[in-house]
Amino acid sequence: MRISKPPAPFVVAVTDQVVFLAGSIDQGSAEDWQSALTVVLNDLDVVVLNPRRDAWDATWVQSIENAEFRDQVTWELDGLERANVIAMWFAAGSQAPITLLELGLHARSGKLVVGCPPGFWRRGNVEVICERFAIALAPTWGEFVTAIRAELHT
Repeated sequence: MRISKPPAPFVVAVTDQVVFLAGSIDQGSAEDWQSALTVVLNDLDVVVLNPRRDAWDATWVQSIENAEFRDQVTWELDGLERANVIAMWFAAGSQAPITLLELGLHARSGKLVVGCPPGFWRRGNVEVICERFAIALAPTWGEFVTAIRAELHT
């Protein structure tokens, strides 16, 4: 397993299996589920794109004019497009507005594995989108991990 995080550019071969970790971050206040997922998938030969920046600055102006912010968003958009699997976790107690946006952007991609336990503030919206676009929806962490592994054919 190789892990890439912004701001470092990611380099992947055409043949690499790439997993993008989309999901709750909430300016760093959401649980670090990304680290937990990399631990349970560490036996796999995959490239993991983890957008949770080690040195996120919550004071950045979220504007296209802010180069650091723009680079972060561009890194994420490029990673989502390159990924073979988008592992999307909506943590209970979080809001994850950007993840909801990403769900809409990639609902038709065929690359999504979605985990959304009870307690996520817009779980009903996630359920309807997943049903509409035939996206597997895991209600527990364990089912989410199993679905990711199945999608990676391991």
